[in-house]
Amino acid sequence: MSSRDDFNSFIPADKKIPELTIKAVLVGAILAVILGAANAYLGLYAGMTVSAVIPGAVMAFAFLRPFKGTILEVNIGMMGAAAGEALAAGVIFTIPALVLIGTWTEIHYVETTLIALFGGILGVLWMVPLRRALIIKTDLPFPEGVAVAAVLTTTVGGGVDENGKKPKGSGVSGVWLIIGVLVSALFKFGQVGTKMFAGAVHGIANIGKFDIGGGEQSGVFYGGVATSPALLGVGWIIGPKIAAFVFVGGLLGWVILVPLIALATGLPVPTTPADVTDALALGFGNQEMGFQIWGFFAIWGHYIRYIGVGAMVVGGLFTIFKLRSNLASGIKEAIAGIRGGQVEAKKRTDTDLNIKFVFLMIGALTIPVFLVYVWISNIWVVSAVMAVFAILFAFVASAIAGYMAGLLGSSNNPISGVTVSVLLITSLILLGFGLSGNVGAAGIAILIAAVICCAAAISGDVLQSMTCGQMIGATPRNQQIAEIIGVAAAAPILALVIQALDKAYHIGSTNLPAPQAFLMQGIVQGVLGGEMVWPFVVAGAVLAFVLILINLPVLPVAIGIYLPFTLSTPIFAGGIVRAITNRAIAKKYGSAQEEEISDWDLAIKQTDVAPKEKIIRTGLLLTAGLIAGEALMGVIVAFLIIGGLNFAVFEYPPILPSVLIWLFIAALLAYIPLREIYAKDEK
Repeated sequence: MSSRDDFNSFIPADKKIPELTIKAVLVGAILAVILGAANAYLGLYAGMTVSAVIPGAVMAFAFLRPFKGTILEVNIGMMGAAAGEALAAGVIFTIPALVLIGTWTEIHYVETTLIALFGGILGVLWMVPLRRALIIKTDLPFPEGVAVAAVLTTTVGGGVDENGKKPKGSGVSGVWLIIGVLVSALFKFGQVGTKMFAGAVHGIANIGKFDIGGGEQSGVFYGGVATSPALLGVGWIIGPKIAAFVFVGGLLGWVILVPLIALATGLPVPTTPADVTDALALGFGNQEMGFQIWGFFAIWGHYIRYIGVGAMVVGGLFTIFKLRSNLASGIKEAIAGIRGGQVEAKKRTDTDLNIKFVFLMIGALTIPVFLVYVWISNIWVVSAVMAVFAILFAFVASAIAGYMAGLLGSSNNPISGVTVSVLLITSLILLGFGLSGNVGAAGIAILIAAVICCAAAISGDVLQSMTCGQMIGATPRNQQIAEIIGVAAAAPILALVIQALDKAYHIGSTNLPAPQAFLMQGIVQGVLGGEMVWPFVVAGAVLAFVLILINLPVLPVAIGIYLPFTLSTPIFAGGIVRAITNRAIAKKYGSAQEEEISDWDLAIKQTDVAPKEKIIRTGLLLTAGLIAGEALMGVIVAFLIIGGLNFAVFEYPPILPSVLIWLFIAALLAYIPLREIYAKDEK
């Protein structure tokens, strides 16, 4: 593995400029509340959240520009925004399940605030010893971290070097960033704001009837793609290899396993009005096709995604095992700090929060977490054991979630998959205490998962932001403080927002379906009620062991199985475009090994950009724009939905225009970085 210890940041380590200032912290706290609230609604409404790393950076820049905010102050503002959004994901995936299983009749404000606060702070604290192991000592791509560093150095840095001077011969215009933002934002608004274009395309093929012993069933195959410019950008940044592994996972789940189960048992049919509505949307109004596609998704949701969960658990633990030496060095340093031993002085860009303070805080958090569990469940011994378990397992979950965020980015990081894994293990422990079928036990399982889920969700966004900070020259300690302040600002407001949404729309209604919370409810009741699909979880674990034995990466494949196929496809398409770009560079300028320069260096490089470096830098700016535009527009539309504004043109948006525009954007992504090569060849 490559080390990034000697990376030269945009702002040198020996240079100090304003960073953790009052204005930067205030902006971060305000953005934490705004983006946290928007994502809480979006998550309960659509079952997904929008990563706030890039929107937060852009909004922090807008707020701080009149006050002449430095690039590091904008980065601090972004940390707050990322904290609010990530915390929203952790809370809305779990807390509403307490209402669905009957532990609560309504959202409890104080308990929700405390769970979000403790879980969020725990996530930030566990990322302190994990920061070097996951960011510096690995070669994880961190696509959103790279993208936001390119955004900040091009906008806040204004295309200037660290001395504030316009570099000569940079050769890369920030206009590609702006074009990427505009193209992606307008397309996204057409998809979700006005519904003029389809956001995803689904198709189903029937290849005839077959009898394999259980009666004659249709042989069906499904294909789909989310027409997302941002996912194209993510695929381009992570490169063809990782994108291909994610796609392999998608093929394994969606093209091999689901059709086999459908052939053996037949496709399920929607019965409830909400399911019928979803099925018609999937078929763009065509009932027969929509019902078949819905059946495909039902098989995946009830069975196949648990193969992904099983593979994620084993793959995540194996990843932690592989990082053991890096983690051990961090723990040794922590022990030295706790004993008062001499820890060598570090440069500014490698200075974390005091490790002694961090571990004392993690230990101290056990007490309030235990008190909250007792308060809600009234089961003392179980609450004590599970409070310690929650604190320790938050470390494992944070490490796995952080690794996956580094692999694919925060927006595509299946936090719900980590939470499902936690719920499975938690529920099994509670079964060991003899608490099967107990509503109180189900409540404790959800509460433990909520604390851990908040920690895991925070860890992914912390690492994206810390990666950006590493590239631009931020001080890790200041970033960690900003993230804790963001959590503290967002937690009480998030509880208020979810409480208000429940009172206005009712969690579980068609206006607020809370799909992830329903998934958590199903897991807890399945395990404690003895109806869990364990064979699929075990199959996923076995698959992970096989992949480890043949030395293939487990987590990208597991993520591909767990994610809808519509997300794996555009990521793979972006990887293909990057492969075309790399091949053209190799053909024109020789092997990419010569004067090798990483995407990290290119994202922030301002001077003496060589021709082949210019190609990748242009691509990085364009993809950063594509990711930023879609994320920003996602947040804007969330606010429009909250405000009750509806600009929908079609009930079922047309498919063809969406596919053509998306393919055109993919062609632009291939052409724009390479356009000078083509121009020279024509001459």
